[in-house]
Amino acid sequence: MITFDQIRHNETINTYIRKADASLVELGYTEHSFAHVCMVAKNARYILEMLGHDERTQELVQIAAYLHDIGNLVNRADHSQSGAVMAFRILDKLGMDAAEIADIVTAIGNHDEGTGRPVSPMAAALILADKSDVRRSRVRNQEESKFDIHDRVNYSVKEAELTIDEGRTVIRLKLTVDTAYGSVMDYFEIFMGRMLLCRKAAEALGLQFKLMINDQALI
Repeated sequence: MITFDQIRHNETINTYIRKADASLVELGYTEHSFAHVCMVAKNARYILEMLGHDERTQELVQIAAYLHDIGNLVNRADHSQSGAVMAFRILDKLGMDAAEIADIVTAIGNHDEGTGRPVSPMAAALILADKSDVRRSRVRNQEESKFDIHDRVNYSVKEAELTIDEGRTVIRLKLTVDTAYGSVMDYFEIFMGRMLLCRKAAEALGLQFKLMINDQALI
């Protein structure tokens, strides 16, 4: 049985993650390296744990989350599909069970807002965990005068918290935003597609998706 710990310490996989992120550095994207994939793995597991999914499913979504952005090694365009193919080859070579590979590949192939859909609980959890990772530390550009809208919006987020209520009916993304760097409208301009996909993912899990910015409910 392949574990998340094995995947996380696999140097071949970690090389792909580093190299994929290096390509995004050249393209001017925010951080997509170990901080991102580990945060996504943590939150994806949290979602399925809170909803009562079994321990193995929780571990499988962590594996999917850790691998979800390796397709950026090939190209940013359609990276969810190329990443799914790469994950298949890696996991098949490691001898993982075919049904488990299928669940992971499906989740990875459906995590992007361009073509993704919450076709399984793992896919839905991965979508929510991925799209909720908005934070100042993802901004690489250190020159504020040269921030583009993506830099401004991510840098403006001082704190982000993804939680499911005790009744397990609502999943809430709560952001604390410094509007000196980015406005609420800036956030919606670049993230509206992601938030709509989050709402679909939440609904697939039997939840309502709520977005709160500076204690104001937006969705």
